[in-house]
Amino acid sequence: MTDGHSWRGNWKARLYERVRERGYDSLTAFAEARPTASWVALAEELGPDDVAGVQVYDGLVAEAVRSKQVTRLVRGHLVRELWGSLPDGWPAMLDDDNRFRVAKALGLWSGIAPETHEDRVRLAGDALLANPPPAGWRPLGPDDELLRRLLPDDEA
Repeated sequence: MTDGHSWRGNWKARLYERVRERGYDSLTAFAEARPTASWVALAEELGPDDVAGVQVYDGLVAEAVRSKQVTRLVRGHLVRELWGSLPDGWPAMLDDDNRFRVAKALGLWSGIAPETHEDRVRLAGDALLANPPPAGWRPLGPDDELLRRLLPDDEA
């Protein structure tokens, strides 16, 4: 989208209107029904010409802060990046091509992590690289056992 239409008017109201039109009471519920879809895919489903992926992410962060579920959102974001960058799951060997794919997923994940979680995200990424998961591992959502060990809930 090059004309910036997604930013015109009250985009937050439009975003939530679209979510409600699809039968969800929150953006979080909408996104969690599609745990492996990218932010862009979610935005396209809500409005291909007037919702942007960053708007979906922004709304999800706001909801996560209010509900004290930021860590869960962060885990969910990693799931989405892994599915986008590693369609066959975690590689058995980190050759140059696979190393790039893993770095891309981890970089996209850490690049927009909420400031409150930047250190934890970096440490979790380092842990994944130091002790790789089994070949083919692809978490299905934010409650994946390995992800919960890497980033346990800590919000009160």
